[in-house]
Amino acid sequence: MKCRFISLAGFVVGAALTASAQGTPASVAANSPPLVAGPTTTATPGFQERNPRYHLRKGDSFDLDFAMTPEFNQVVAVQPDGYITLKAVGSLYVEGQTVPQLTDTLKAAYANILHDPVIAISLKDFEKPYFIASGQVARPGKYDLRSDLTVTEAVAIAGGFDEKSKHSQVVLFRPVPGGGFEAKLINVKKLLASRNLTEDVQLKPGDMLYVPQNSLSKIRPFLPTSGVSAYLGPGVL
Repeated sequence: MKCRFISLAGFVVGAALTASAQGTPASVAANSPPLVAGPTTTATPGFQERNPRYHLRKGDSFDLDFAMTPEFNQVVAVQPDGYITLKAVGSLYVEGQTVPQLTDTLKAAYANILHDPVIAISLKDFEKPYFIASGQVARPGKYDLRSDLTVTEAVAIAGGFDEKSKHSQVVLFRPVPGGGFEAKLINVKKLLASRNLTEDVQLKPGDMLYVPQNSLSKIRPFLPTSGVSAYLGPGVL
């Protein structure tokens, strides 16, 4: 299955994202916001990463312990601007770093004061992993990401597709460092029909699934009942 990756400057959905993998045009919901997109890329390794490390966010806090110099021990909070304030060092920008990256950052910051400091970091208060399901699913909302989940499993947790969904063009939005989102178009209908879920994408914390509305459900209110019945066949409505 071929999927297209698009770098997004904001959290938006547009007509270009709902073009099918076979090149057949398809429209999005009438109330969808306009597309704001950058250049199309051909690879996004982050979508293939398994067991990703947690990245610090605003409002997180952690215990900072120095094995040999306990006088520098402290509880540190990530401020709304992404900075932390440290004893004897001052402010450092750490938002988006993993714990191993943060350890290296702090060791470098204290290198002018301490010789080869031994540092231990323990996350104290942090944002619990989650994903968001939106659009044409039975129960849109924010869900805890308590274990490894794929796109099809996440849709099932959100109650499955409703009768208006276009499940051949599900969009997976993923936050990227520095702000914005990247998006991947997924043909869930093809995945399920093939009974092969090897390409079922693994979710990461903060991901959002958007299920667009299918074309028929958009025009159905404007068609006479008899006309729709003739189009779909007897017994469908």
